Amino acid sequence: MSAFNVVRFKVKPGRDQEFLDAHKNIQSEWSGLRHVNIVKTGEHNYCIIAEWNDVNAIANARPNMIATLNSFRDTLEDLGGGLGVTDPFSGPVVLQAK
Repeated sequence: MSAFNVVRFKVKPGRDQEFLDAHKNIQSEWSGLRHVNIVKTGEHNYCIIAEWNDVNAIANARPNMIATLNSFRDTLEDLGGGLGVTDPFSGPVVLQAK
């Protein structure tokens, strides 16, 4: 089964479009990457949801994901609670309902 990674962000006021534009160049050719979506979850709050072939594909793509993050890191606010500017998590699909 596939795997997903999800990352939560809070964008600095006035920088939303810059944040979104930085993701237009995400390497869709990353091995094992199936789909990427950005969801607006609130005022200046976003969540990236990516589907991968498996957890190994996510692990292998981490250097690319970090490089992409570094390209727009200055658009982000600290999430607080010791998280820094991202709140990432990932794992394999354990139930596919549809």
